Amino acid sequence: MSGIDKRNKLLEEPFTYILTKKATMIIYFNKKQIMVVKDKQAERLIKKIKNCEHSILEVQLLLAKITGNFKHGNEKHSK
Repeated sequence: MSGIDKRNKLLEEPFTYILTKKATMIIYFNKKQIMVVKDKQAERLIKKIKNCEHSILEVQLLLAKITGNFKHGNEKHSK
């Protein structure tokens, strides 16, 4: 896993999540809601998170992967 997060951005814990009563997961990136995961997809993600809950980096990586094509690192910054 050393080559996945070369700039150590996931150690800053940019992703957070909230579980609702209906087993829906709301995912946030830097305190902004970016995704809502429901039904079977949410159940699978919750199980994966519970299995690797001891590792912050693994949980952050799971949340980054579920969001899809999100922050590749090659975005151009305007000057």
